[in-house]
Formats: sequence, structure tokens, C-alpha cells
Amino acid sequence: MPYLILLEDAPDHDHVRAQHMADHLAFLTAHAHAIQCAGPLFEHESGAGGAWIATVNSETEARALVEADPFWPTGLRQSVRILRWHYVFADGAAIQPRAV
Repeated sequence: MPYLILLEDAPDHDHVRAQHMADHLAFLTAHAHAIQCAGPLFEHESGAGGAWIATVNSETEARALVEADPFWPTGLRQSVRILRWHYVFADGAAIQPRAV
């Protein structure tokens, strides 16, 4: 099932992001079977965190992905919010709602 994962970065950690970006991108590539898309979030032109859409079986699996990311042990991530997501519109069209 799809999850929206919101990652808030700690302030003043741009150097950490830059230092570990190659490993982070390699991690995303290695987990492309579960992470459909990912990208940075900005607030007032400054990096504020990231967002992922991941398809996994549970919130526990989603959290395990976050914690396996090379960014995790660096202190870059200040908070993580994992939300089960039910999308009803994609690729320009409404999608038949499923029972949640």
C-alpha cells in the first residue's frame, strides 16, 4: 500500500546533506522497487527536508526504509511523518476509489 513519507531536516545541516548525497541517491536507486518517487522540499529557497512516495506492506516497513537511508544516522533528519496514502487521481484521470 502507498505511503507518503515526510522528512523534516534539522536546521544548519546543509553540509551533511552535501556530504552524503551520493550515498543517499544510491540508496534510493537500490530501493526503487519500494520508493516510487522522492525529492527535496524547500521553504523560502532553503532546503527543508524531503518527501517520498513508497509502496510497502506496512508503516513498519516504511520506517525501516527511512532508517536504512544513509541520511538517517547523520542527524540530518529532524522528524519523520509516515502517512498511509490513498490516491484518487493520477496521470490526468480519476481512479476508482478503493476501500481503505
